[in-house]
Amino acid sequence: MPAFFAFMQQSSPGVEFIIQLNDDNKIQKARDILSGKEQQEIHVHGRLIKRQQPYNPRFNFYLDPDSISFFSQAIEVCDANMMYVEDHLDEACGAFLPGCHWCPWDSRLTREVIP
Repeated sequence: MPAFFAFMQQSSPGVEFIIQLNDDNKIQKARDILSGKEQQEIHVHGRLIKRQQPYNPRFNFYLDPDSISFFSQAIEVCDANMMYVEDHLDEACGAFLPGCHWCPWDSRLTREVIP
C-alpha cells in the first residue's frame, strides 16, 4: 500500500512537495527520517515526470515513486529549488536536471501525509 510524505526546502519556505512511496523499505526509511532514527541519508532524490498528480496538485511534475531514494550528499547538476523546477519545467531533463534527476540538497521530510 503506498504511503505519501511531504518535504520542504529552506529555499522555498512554506511550500510542500508531496512524494509517493510504494516500497516497504523506502516507506520505513522515510518514517525513520521523520522520527530522527535516520540522520545521514535524509534528502530526497528521484526522477521527475512532467505530469501533475492528484496528491501533489500545486506542481506540474512529480517524482516517479520507483526512482525515489534518500541521500546524504549529491552532485550539483541535480540540485534545484522546487519552484525553480516548476517555473523552468520545459527546460528540465536536458542541460537543466539531466536525465530528469532531481536531488534538492536542502530537501527535508516534514510529515507523513495521510490521505
